[in-house]
Formats: sequence, C-alpha cells, structure tokens
Amino acid sequence: MDSTPHGAAVTAAGFGVKGPRGWAFRNIDFTAAPGSLIAVQGPSGSGRTCLLLALTGRMKSAAGTAEVGGLPLPKKKAAVRSVTALAHVPGVAELDPALTVGEHLRERALLQGRFGASLRALLKPRRERRAAARALVDTALTAAGLDLESLPKGIRTSVRDLERLEALRLSVALALIGGPRLLAVDDTDLKLSDDERGAAWKMLHGLAAAGTTVLAVCSEPPVGDEDVVLVRTGSRPEPAAPEDASGTSTPTADSEDGRDAKAPEGREESETAETGKGTLGEPSGPAGTGSADGTPAETPAKTPADDGHDDEEGTADALAETGRA
Repeated sequence: MDSTPHGAAVTAAGFGVKGPRGWAFRNIDFTAAPGSLIAVQGPSGSGRTCLLLALTGRMKSAAGTAEVGGLPLPKKKAAVRSVTALAHVPGVAELDPALTVGEHLRERALLQGRFGASLRALLKPRRERRAAARALVDTALTAAGLDLESLPKGIRTSVRDLERLEALRLSVALALIGGPRLLAVDDTDLKLSDDERGAAWKMLHGLAAAGTTVLAVCSEPPVGDEDVVLVRTGSRPEPAAPEDASGTSTPTADSEDGRDAKAPEGREESETAETGKGTLGEPSGPAGTGSADGTPAETPAKTPADDGHDDEEGTADALAETGRA
C-alpha cells in the first residue's frame, strides 16, 4: 500500500544527491510503510538534511529511485511537496524569533485557508471558516503536545523565549496544520537533554501511531526501538587490502570508528568519495615535473580526512542549491 488517508509509504533504492564538488549522499536503500517513524542517523555533514529535502521533493536527486506515497522522485517533485511538510529545517523552514507563538499560528492558519483549502471551504461563511481554522490549530497543538497555558506568556510568548523542546513542538504543530502525509523534522535531538530527547521521540511516535509517516533526522536514534526504520548516512567502505611482494592481499585493520570492512547485513554503506579525482600513483601535475635531482615527484595519497572534506563540500553545495548556503 502506497498511502493511507494520513500516511505515505516511502521507498528508496540506490538514492543519491550530488553537488558540484561531490556527493552529498548516495546508495540509500530502505522501505517504510505508511505511518512509519523513519530515523535518519549520521554525523554532521553526511547529507542527512539533503536526504530529508530530497525525499520531500525540495531537492533533485542524481542517482537511484525513490517514491513517496507512490509518487516517483524526482519526476513528481511538485506532487510530493503537496503531501509533505517540513518542521525545523534551518534556512528552509524555521521559526522567526521576533514573532510570538500566536503570530506564527495565525500566519500558518491564514496560509492554509488561502492556499490549502478547497474551493467549497473558501465559499463558506467567514464565521465557519474561522471556527474550522481554530479547530485545525487546536488539533495540531494537541498532536505536537504543546500546551499554550504552560508557556511564560501564553500565546503571546516570543519564539526567542521558548525552550528548545517547546520550539520543536511549535515547529511540528505548524507543519501539521497543513495535514501532511509525510512530516519531515530536522535536527530532532539537537541540544536536548536525555529527558527532552525521550519526550521528543514520544511525540513523534504518537504522530506515527496516528497514521502520519514521520521522517526525523537525528544524532542518536531511540535505543532498542524495533518500530523505528533506521537509515544511516555517511558510512564509507573500507579501502582495498594492499598486496605484498608475493601478490597476496594483506588484511587491513578495522577503521578508526570501529566499523568492519563488511557492512552490517541489510544496510548499504554510503560512498562519499568524489569521482574523477584519479588514483594513487598517477601524477597530479604536468608531465616531466619532479624534484631537483630529476626524480619524479610522488603523488600524495588521499587520506580519509580528504574523503570527509569532499563529503561535506558535496552536502554544502547541494544545500546551497535549495537556498541554504
């Protein structure tokens, strides 16, 4: 089933986004049913936000295939945008610290009434439209777990005075007003305490249980939660084992972060090395260059740190194309 009245199925196979200087992410494979909670985990700069934007139709993919609610990407990006919503994506969809909670809610309800409602709803009397908007806002606030009475100044509280978890709840509530089938949340657990992190995941679990598919970027997914579909970005395959004089491959040690050369079963590792940069042993400059004694200069080996730099550059370039430099 591709979708339900509240949720959308999400699938990806070999999915990737590439910027001018390299891949933001690639080789993403997963399948999630409608109403799933999808956790995207990876280090900063590994393309987590790019994956979120690509799966919601806000960024064009460069490799592989993906579908949201049966809508193929990138061919149906506009249709995917109409059934998805973003919450707390810095530089793309974020709160204005100068506005109050009430101003944010009224603005979002007004936009929904003008551009998200049907023609029949627009033709209803003004009193009925206001009542419907209030009901929509109240439902979204309840689903996000934001109690206006608990805020320092109630609905007149400025966004800059909100705690981190309260701001996250407000962002989610604003996104839910549009009735999305897929809700995408960036930096879910950023700067949250352990208790706040648990409360945030409980909120997202509740939304998924109610039928809305949730895609959440995080640093640490819920531990031991079998209901979460885990997607990882930023993993790299181990380099090939060097050969000794006899031509036999020599085993290499595990990588610095403890990953074995073989990826865990059922998970595809993301390749981040930029293509077309040459191989070890090839000259990097014009022919005939070398040292003062005529010995050809050696090409410096590319280190894992260089790969990570390319990865971050690819991510930054891909984000810049969507308006987030």
